Amino acid sequence: MGFTAGEGWRPRHVFLIVALLTLGFRLWLAAITPFTGDEAYFIWWGQWPDWGFYDHPPMIGWWLALLLKFGHAEWWLRLPIVIQPILLGLAVAAFLRSRGASLAWGTATLVLLAPANVWNVFITTDTPLVYFSVLAGFAWLQARRAENEQTSPWAWYVLAGLGLGGAVLSKYFAALLGFAFLVDTLYRPSKRKFAGLLIVYALTLPGLALMAWWNAGHCWANVMFNFYNRHHRGNTGLSWQTPLLYGAMMLYLLTPACFWYLQRQRHALTAVMRSREGRALAMLAAVPLILFVPLSLVRTVGLHWVLSFIPFALILLALSVNPAQLRTLLRFFGVFALLHALTILIIANMPMESWQKTKFYPGIVLTVEAQQLLDQLEPYSDYVWMMDGYSNAVTLGVNTYVRDAQGRPRYIGVFGEGSSHARHDDILTDLRALDGGKIAILQKTPPDLEAEYTPYFRHLEVKTFTIRGATFHLVLGQGFDYPRYRDVILSRIKGLYYSVPPALPQTACYFCDRYFSGQACQR
Repeated sequence: MGFTAGEGWRPRHVFLIVALLTLGFRLWLAAITPFTGDEAYFIWWGQWPDWGFYDHPPMIGWWLALLLKFGHAEWWLRLPIVIQPILLGLAVAAFLRSRGASLAWGTATLVLLAPANVWNVFITTDTPLVYFSVLAGFAWLQARRAENEQTSPWAWYVLAGLGLGGAVLSKYFAALLGFAFLVDTLYRPSKRKFAGLLIVYALTLPGLALMAWWNAGHCWANVMFNFYNRHHRGNTGLSWQTPLLYGAMMLYLLTPACFWYLQRQRHALTAVMRSREGRALAMLAAVPLILFVPLSLVRTVGLHWVLSFIPFALILLALSVNPAQLRTLLRFFGVFALLHALTILIIANMPMESWQKTKFYPGIVLTVEAQQLLDQLEPYSDYVWMMDGYSNAVTLGVNTYVRDAQGRPRYIGVFGEGSSHARHDDILTDLRALDGGKIAILQKTPPDLEAEYTPYFRHLEVKTFTIRGATFHLVLGQGFDYPRYRDVILSRIKGLYYSVPPALPQTACYFCDRYFSGQACQR
């Protein structure tokens, strides 16, 4: 990059150029990539916003509810994550501005070029989590800086609490940041530090109270999913592979160059941590990432789970290296980002049939050629449309926006047991209303009529068609037998996913109140 500490305009100029280039790339990628299953799932949250949703706190649903008022194009609904790296970079530059322009803008450019920030344009619950967690983290660091300068830190503690409160309403992993605050407070504790921590924690209580109230009236869905259901059927267990995957993921997200310099600059890193601000920064970067290690022993840690803490790790690294090493890091990050962009451009221009021999090819066709699938369903518009899996159902359903002049979607429900994930359909679909009616179920795999459909319909017909080399099956059922479906499928779902522990008080439960009146959803 070639800048020196005295050339303040040049590193800022580099940041602006990189910001524009990466923003253009992400906008292009966001515009050409169809919505994935997870994204479509959250978009439906925005379509019918509520105080809570099945598996996560409500923040991403609230954001999408606002965005959907102005459009439903891919690039538009993904805009918060598309612009996030630039906003994070600006926040980093503002935080480090007192240390000189080269360090401030150089570190901000590192954030822009961090691997996940180059290509990540996908809507997740972590999108607002990153915003609020970074806000809370920087406010906490500013409080430490104020204490060091013997000025009032209380406004910063309030801001940190508001940020952590927003993070709590985004995803429960916000607890890791709250724990990092606690660890930092316990290191050389003081009355002022404990008072600040209490302020932060107190400001998260309204969000926690909201989630407790909503869950008590909705089968404790968040608790059941995060602590019981997602671990069902052997999805977890001690494994030597998942910790290695976590290590490889962190090596990718921070790059080998970062780990190399952190190892070489151990003494400089220790010097940074001698100050209150430096120790707090190390806690924010290290404590959550270390806590993921024991979790990785029993399950795969998602790449997006750790994104809230990457900016703090990069700041810690930048403070530990000299200007020449920072320039070397920037060159490495720039080349690595360019390789990502070239790889994505190559994949984007490959024929879709290149993936035809893979097991996920039908899913690719469903995502990319959704309109052709909807054309096949259109003759059966008097049927209720469903699929046998929620990810496929919501992905296809989101594409019905463009088929209506007013942009109204046609919801596609789930038929059958499904899985522990994404059971928000249990909230949205009332199967009692379908008794005796007609249901069209689209599948990517050949249906087992005797096991899956014959007991629940008076008449069945199956149609098969092929799109871009992928075969799909449409089961047309007439005379839906709701009572039998309830006694078999819904009873099984009740036992698997709605066995609420007696210790959790319930005020209502949409599933058991709707289908099993008088029978509590309880173990």
